[in-house]
Amino acid sequence: MSATVASRPAVSSKLKGRLIIGACVVVLLGAMAWDTTVVEIGTEAELAGGFSADTYGAEHFPDIQASVEKRAVDASELAPAVLEDSMAAGQKYGVGDSFGPVVPVTFTGVAGEARAGIYTIAVEGVPDEISVRLQTGPAINGTDLRDATGEISFGEFTNQIEYQNAGASINDAMKAAVLADIDTADLSGKTVTVTGVFKLINPKNWLVTPVRMEVQ
Repeated sequence: MSATVASRPAVSSKLKGRLIIGACVVVLLGAMAWDTTVVEIGTEAELAGGFSADTYGAEHFPDIQASVEKRAVDASELAPAVLEDSMAAGQKYGVGDSFGPVVPVTFTGVAGEARAGIYTIAVEGVPDEISVRLQTGPAINGTDLRDATGEISFGEFTNQIEYQNAGASINDAMKAAVLADIDTADLSGKTVTVTGVFKLINPKNWLVTPVRMEVQ
């Protein structure tokens, strides 16, 4: 009597196709993993040669500083011009006009009391009706430094966030270069010599961001 051996059912062509596709996917994923480089968040743009907030300010602040120092107007000369015709003074001495030109200024004066890191400075030759204020941090606000030369424009950046971050990065670079070695919490009653910029919106209220500062 002969034994009957049961045969396995043939694998369908449909199943074979699925197995082949699955094998290809595994091979492809393995190749992708082999060729993948892990980068930290925030470095993608830098690796691609684009904007990096970590380096932008340090690269651009020296040029901004040099430009402001070259063009700075003595406050005693600027003050009467601003009071007489702020628009004409802004056009003559400042850069930009979209929401107040950024004006470079230099002065020596005595620091008063500080409020949130901002000192009122009594400057000889500047009328009392003009309030000269100096921001020293820890928070440096505004984009006056970014806009001080007129050479940095929105079109250089991917979006508004990068444009704002460029301003913040320049402010941070200024703090490191100008304010790091100054005890900005103890300036009241001291004489300071400052070169900086302010946005000319209210001719009687100057909020100056420094690019150079000395304490006597």
